Amino acid sequence: MLLAGWVWAYVPVPALAVSLPPPSRPPGVLPWLTVSGSRIVDEQGRAVLLRGFNTSALLEPDTVDPSPLDLRDIEEMQQSGFTVLRLPIAWSRLEPVRGRVDAAYLDEIARYVTMAETHGMYVVLDMHFLDWGPAFGGSGAPRWASVPAVPDLQFWPWDSWRRHLSPAVNAAYTYFWLAPDWQRDFSMVWRALATRFRDDPGVAGYDIFNEPHPIPIPPRLFEQDWMWPLYARTIADVGAVDANHLFFVEGDLLGDFPTTIVPLHARGVVYSPHIYTGSLVPPAFDGDRGPFDAHVVEQEGEAAQVPAPMWTGELGIDSSVPHAGQYADTALDAYDDDQTGWAWWQWRERTPWGVASDAGVVNRSWLVHLARPFLAASPPGVVGGRGDGVRGTLTVHVSAAHGAQDAVVSWPASTLAAPQVAGSCVALSSWDATTARLTLRLDPGVGCDVSLSAAGGDGR
Repeated sequence: MLLAGWVWAYVPVPALAVSLPPPSRPPGVLPWLTVSGSRIVDEQGRAVLLRGFNTSALLEPDTVDPSPLDLRDIEEMQQSGFTVLRLPIAWSRLEPVRGRVDAAYLDEIARYVTMAETHGMYVVLDMHFLDWGPAFGGSGAPRWASVPAVPDLQFWPWDSWRRHLSPAVNAAYTYFWLAPDWQRDFSMVWRALATRFRDDPGVAGYDIFNEPHPIPIPPRLFEQDWMWPLYARTIADVGAVDANHLFFVEGDLLGDFPTTIVPLHARGVVYSPHIYTGSLVPPAFDGDRGPFDAHVVEQEGEAAQVPAPMWTGELGIDSSVPHAGQYADTALDAYDDDQTGWAWWQWRERTPWGVASDAGVVNRSWLVHLARPFLAASPPGVVGGRGDGVRGTLTVHVSAAHGAQDAVVSWPASTLAAPQVAGSCVALSSWDATTARLTLRLDPGVGCDVSLSAAGGDGR
């Protein structure tokens, strides 16, 4: 009987499908983003790369001790060429009293969205979880969402895993996945967010659940019977209110092991795994790019199974370790090769994981490894190569059959001199140092390699 149960658990499950109402997208400050095949695209049909940072600024102050973020930070991000802010938000702050959404917190989220989009940056709203919630010293679920009488024992010797393995933390996670009542509250707060932002194209989309993990439910069984069905239900519930935005779905949090994919057919789905290979997850980085590249390829394979574009919502490393620069170069080379977007963890932090200190002082010698030129919006037939933020170079490959739209290059004005353009297929180039964007108008029917370099070499 037990064997039969395990056989049932690992039988493939059918694909999930969510039917959404037609979108209704009013004009706004930024173009609306949608999905076309394996790419996020704008209203002109150009492939869009979203690259930027996370910020913990709106998480729980009593447990997470978030670093602040202000207008100077947003301006610095824009000047450094970044195009997205992943904004972790807390269910515990949205619904501190059960059944009531905190309007003041919604206003606070809206201020960050407005601040970002008026500086040319999209926002991904991420429902953040870390060790379930503030009741256990983490972030996420309200304090009322806990299972009585389960001890919060933190016995594991590794500090980063102590709360992950607490019986109280995992009892709460398990109750959430297996019982419908907390999920109804979860859906309610998502609908409140979607109602607030449904007409705002500056919100790229909604990251439904940060780093879901299966403990103690067995992997694969967890994904196929609980995680993916929750994604489908939440997309249906939110889509009934807001059919305009993207939906970001993550892989499970279990080291760097693969995630079992249940195909999810719904408009606007983006697959958003996290990757800490070599920085938090073994093997430790030793200069060999193989493990990182292999994991990116593995995650791209998962995205193709969804099917959806891939966008990495978190990656990062402690910038004080000797190999941090080499690690960042290796990681971002892989994403350039893959033409994938990402959000680094994070911009401002009290530890060396941040680019800026808690006081807002930017570590520019570290920033140059992350602020590399890239093709932010590309017509069909136009592809960016590897950007180099240290030397200030980028090659853009243009086929003769390219689309008629302009190509837009993100060029870090805060760390590099103005770009010089060389390419026989460029009809006109326009550099805007204020927005850190270089626009390329291409001759129809002509292909070439466009070489971009910082005027005078290294512009730092």
